[in-house]
Amino acid sequence: MSTTADVHASNQPARIAVIGSGPAGIYASDLLVKSELDVQIDLFEKMPAPFGLIRYGVAPDHPRIKGIVKSLHNVMEKNEIRFLGNIEVGRDITVDEMHEYYDAIIFATGATQDKAMGLPGEELDGSFGSAEFVGFYDGNPNFKREWDLSAESVAVIGVGNVSLDVSRILAKTADELLVTEIPDNVYQSLKDNKAKEVHVFGRRGPAQAKYTPKELKELDESPTIEVIVAPEDIDYDAASEAARRESKSVDLVCQTLESYAMREPGDAPHKIYIHFFESPTEIVGEDGKVVGIRTERTQLDGNGNVTGTGEFTDWPVQAVYRAIGYHPQHVDGVPFDEKKSVIPNDGGHVIDSSTGESIPGLYATGWIKRGPIGLIGNTKSDAKDTTTMLIEDYVSGKLTAADKRDPEAIVNLLESRNVAMTTWEGWGRLDAAERAAGEEFERERVKIVEWEDMIRHAGPQA
Repeated sequence: MSTTADVHASNQPARIAVIGSGPAGIYASDLLVKSELDVQIDLFEKMPAPFGLIRYGVAPDHPRIKGIVKSLHNVMEKNEIRFLGNIEVGRDITVDEMHEYYDAIIFATGATQDKAMGLPGEELDGSFGSAEFVGFYDGNPNFKREWDLSAESVAVIGVGNVSLDVSRILAKTADELLVTEIPDNVYQSLKDNKAKEVHVFGRRGPAQAKYTPKELKELDESPTIEVIVAPEDIDYDAASEAARRESKSVDLVCQTLESYAMREPGDAPHKIYIHFFESPTEIVGEDGKVVGIRTERTQLDGNGNVTGTGEFTDWPVQAVYRAIGYHPQHVDGVPFDEKKSVIPNDGGHVIDSSTGESIPGLYATGWIKRGPIGLIGNTKSDAKDTTTMLIEDYVSGKLTAADKRDPEAIVNLLESRNVAMTTWEGWGRLDAAERAAGEEFERERVKIVEWEDMIRHAGPQA
């Protein structure tokens, strides 16, 4: 049995699989290509199209963030990287089988499922996870095609960027969003949106909000939306003031929230109320449907945390969106820490939960490594740490070399299992079809939603 040091000495390229073609997986692939190693990378994706969170997790009215796709596209064009889509590791091929074809495997599978709150009434009709709604408006084929938008008053739980996206999409008119890449089914649903008020709830104060300054400021740029913050919700304790001094970002968020609280009410038809110091305690139902949300007023304790005051308020709403974080999907054959929502790791190596030892040849990066928090900059640093460990292990011979080194061997295996693989060339065809569909309406693209339609353009029968 040969080691990777033997392969390295023989000048054969390192065979590496990266699972997940979102930013985390692509950044890791890019760093490996730029390293001193000669590499062949297969970038696996369970969706038919690449780009993960950027395609299916970013609100369609964020073209600045969507622009990241251009840099990711340039990485994917590199000869050392091969895209293999519509393949689910754990279903179409096991992790154990992959060891036969790859010297190392990096998991960059992200997080796409909603984290449960455990709140009474969470199961009611009209109670939604933000991931469900994001999947709907971003045209993810795994999610429903129609959405009940009959609620005139809506609650959003959480004070992070996802809650901003959800609130903004609920408050904007369908025609404002028509210039984006939203599919026609999303536009048709949004045309029937009855929401007039969106109430956003955070249990702590302005200094503890997880917004980024630019996204918070952009919330108020639509002529149809007015953002309202109650002056009494602008409050800071010693720890909050210290957080403002230590972080320019925190201070800018607080300044923006203060400006919302100080201005006179306007006449925009849609209102977004951001409520601080209100901790949701129950989603109130009647006949199985949401009719309200109950919150307990909180107060700062001096350390940036809060305690309950015993004062409760019932807010009449007909829908509740829970934007409190995402939960990754477990990959069969890989350890998973349910409590932390990550693959156990030491900063890069996957750790066997039972022994505490690293599993040779398995690595993690991105949200599946650190949890579903942080921005693109965090994802890049994650990838750097992980790939540095992988390269050191490879060169030192700590890894067992794959036996089946022919790049076509894995393709032949998957084809023998009738897996309808999509390719980078296929993505080019799908991309062109979406852009052509948008030309008729003077839009950049109209996203193709149905899974089989995506395969028809990007798969082997195209």
